[in-house]
Amino acid sequence: MTEGLDIEAMIERYRERARAVRNRPLPPVGGDERTLFIEQAQTDFQDFAMIGDADATIEDGFLVLRIDLRPPGAQTSEAPEAE
Repeated sequence: MTEGLDIEAMIERYRERARAVRNRPLPPVGGDERTLFIEQAQTDFQDFAMIGDADATIEDGFLVLRIDLRPPGAQTSEAPEAE
């Protein structure tokens, strides 16, 4: 399955999806439907952006996504080793 898998292209597709969600216009709805649409867009953006920011590797046949969830001031260039 890993043959032909372009991890960088996959990550870039998630980045593109995050940009598309962020730039998606609001449909002509109001009230509760508008609120639900906005909440779903925020969730979609967060999900796509997180995967788009991931460092991806294949380890022992597993696709591993490393996502640094630390606050910006606590982030370093090196991710900590898994325990």
